[in-house]
Amino acid sequence: MTTEPELEATARIAQQLIRFDTSNYGEGVSNGETVAAEYLGSLLEDLGLSTTYVDSDPGRTSVVARVAGSDPTLPALVVHGHTDVVPADPDNWSVDPFGGVVRDGMLWGRGAVDMKNMDAMIVTALQDMNSAGIQPKRDLIIAFFADEEAGGVRGSHHLVTTRPDLFAGATEAISEVGGYSVTINDQRAYLLQTGEKALVWIKLIARGTASHGSRVMHDNAVTKLAEAIVKVGRREWPVHLTDTTQQLITELARILGVDPQRVGPEEIVLATGSAGGFIQGTLRTTTNPTLLKAGYKHNVIPDSAEALVDIRTLAGEEDAVLAEVQELVGPDIEIVVMHRDIGLENPFQGALVDAMVGSLQAHDPGTPVLPYLLSGGTDNKALSLLGITGYGFAPLKLPAGLDFPGMFHGVDERVPLDALVFGRRVLGDLLTNY
Repeated sequence: MTTEPELEATARIAQQLIRFDTSNYGEGVSNGETVAAEYLGSLLEDLGLSTTYVDSDPGRTSVVARVAGSDPTLPALVVHGHTDVVPADPDNWSVDPFGGVVRDGMLWGRGAVDMKNMDAMIVTALQDMNSAGIQPKRDLIIAFFADEEAGGVRGSHHLVTTRPDLFAGATEAISEVGGYSVTINDQRAYLLQTGEKALVWIKLIARGTASHGSRVMHDNAVTKLAEAIVKVGRREWPVHLTDTTQQLITELARILGVDPQRVGPEEIVLATGSAGGFIQGTLRTTTNPTLLKAGYKHNVIPDSAEALVDIRTLAGEEDAVLAEVQELVGPDIEIVVMHRDIGLENPFQGALVDAMVGSLQAHDPGTPVLPYLLSGGTDNKALSLLGITGYGFAPLKLPAGLDFPGMFHGVDERVPLDALVFGRRVLGDLLTNY
């Protein structure tokens, strides 16, 4: 009889978090995050920290703790993650998405990269500091939020609105989807997330005449909706480079050995391979239909049909894009804004950026670190309302063949075990030295 080797602490904590099914279906429907928040809170309490639990609704728990720094004159740093995940259909996976399976040197499961891995890395980095008797220079505000996958309404936004005192003295934050490695032209590089696109979630509503399915019907709501969805989903929005994406394109062109004046930005991004999965969406607005709903019986023409569309724009372009979407679908289609949040773009410079770059390069010397804009969004949006500047820094050193961007909300989500160890150490260095 053989027994599995004991997992390293980061993988073990992430595994336990994966086994809590905290699926968030949106629009207030969720399995809840309380069990995960209480588990992480207990680990923080084991380090002697005082925890504050905040429920926006029953079962929708966030937890916050503060680690005292040695220099009270320094502004605090918020180190945050979220505990909810998007749903996973077990029929599509090769493993149980909530089993926390360890196979092929990787931890598999929903949340392995988004973002229960980072939650675990935060805890083990703090455990390492505590074991070594290390006090950070500045206060660290540790937060694990609910509801990020539905825009943070019942998580980060709720806390920012009702408990801003928990973030008193903080000016900067770090969280997910940055600090991970990509392989470009056989060279490893790290993408540091310095901003994120704005978010506008809309519902399209078409209305028509309800009738028998056998009739000639020119006022068919489903047909109207289908025509509108095709126009929105097929819209090719123009490339628009921000300061961040211009910097990134310049550096990618250098690594690829091409002239960015002669090779277009999209061609440069696609030449990066799997890294393009995240970067391509930062070059322009995207309008992706994600859900259709209409009817209730095969032979009944319904009087209405609905669709959800996920719109991601560059910061400040939200109103212009909404106006163009209305023009695309026509006046007979109603647009309802379900949720809206701001875009962010922060400079790739300053003491925190230098510290993040330095921490990565201390563990992977000579490797370039590049700024990039996230096509999605994080809880940094909510914290920005308190004047807190947020970056994405969940450091992972990844193998060249792994399509890491494809893991986010994808099937068979997984993260290498050695990448978790790397992240724990890099994050620990940052929290110790910054």
